[in-house]
Amino acid sequence: MYATDFPNDLVQTQAAWNATYDALAAPRPRDITALRRRLLLLSVRLWWHPYWETAPSVPAARSQLRQLIRARGAVRAA
Repeated sequence: MYATDFPNDLVQTQAAWNATYDALAAPRPRDITALRRRLLLLSVRLWWHPYWETAPSVPAARSQLRQLIRARGAVRAA
C-alpha cells in the first residue's frame, strides 16, 4: 500500500486529529473542552471512514496513515 492510496479527506482528517492532539498536549491549552470534543469527533470520523472497508489490512493501513502524517509534519517543520 502506498501513501497515494489514502483518500484526501482521510489524510486531512488524520492531520487535523494530530494537530488537535498536539494542541491538547501543549502546556496550559485554551478551551480544553472544545479540543477534547474535536478530538472525539475526528476519532469517530477516522475510525468509521469508508476507506477501511476496502483496505486489505486495516491495522497496518491505520499505522501507515499515522506514519505518513507524522512524516509530512516533520518535513514541514524542517
